[in-house]
Amino acid sequence: MAKRHRYVTLVCDLDRSTVEYIADDRKQTSLDAYYESLTPRQLAGIKAVAMDMWDPFIASTVAHVPDGGSKIVFDRFHVMKHMLEAVDEVRKREHGVLKAEGDETLKGTKYLWLFSEENLPEPRHEQFAARRALHLKTGRAWSIKESLRDLWAYRRKGWAMKHWKRWYFWATHSRLKPVVEVARMIERHLDNVMTYFDHRITNATSEGLNSKIQTVKKTPMGFGIGSI
Repeated sequence: MAKRHRYVTLVCDLDRSTVEYIADDRKQTSLDAYYESLTPRQLAGIKAVAMDMWDPFIASTVAHVPDGGSKIVFDRFHVMKHMLEAVDEVRKREHGVLKAEGDETLKGTKYLWLFSEENLPEPRHEQFAARRALHLKTGRAWSIKESLRDLWAYRRKGWAMKHWKRWYFWATHSRLKPVVEVARMIERHLDNVMTYFDHRITNATSEGLNSKIQTVKKTPMGFGIGSI
């Protein structure tokens, strides 16, 4: 656990945008207590659960919610967070190599590569286009990241799966170690990434509620209940 941070388990109702439960820490027992407060009928009424890829929460949900394994949806924003971290790691490594050769091409470009293409600030378009034209490893990592974002745009799971297979081959053959590692991590959790197309929920509501809880300075493991 990171120093100087307080971690909590936050459960919210995604339909009503309400906080249902808060517990200290992020252990399995933290979430167990919430589920154990519900009646069998309420547990059976849970349609879907959005969460990060956090093993204690997965175990708790599978243990308490009927057919819980098929109701877990790994939040797309947390999946993309892992990819953003991979892109930044590629940038840092490449910048180190270039800097040692006296090349400052990547200096001050950290946030350029974290933007999605449509959200890139207008004043930075020319600078970004110039960097992308250099065919840097960082540029390839960014393109792979942007392609992953397209996964959640599909309306049908079958088409999304075809996109995933193409993307996974590209990512794992990129020879960019941070990208390869994230691609393999997502693959290990793919079943509950693809459940998004069954339930179409994200953790955006709980993340928004997190920011409104003044007593919590950082809550990286938000948790959402689709419906009870």
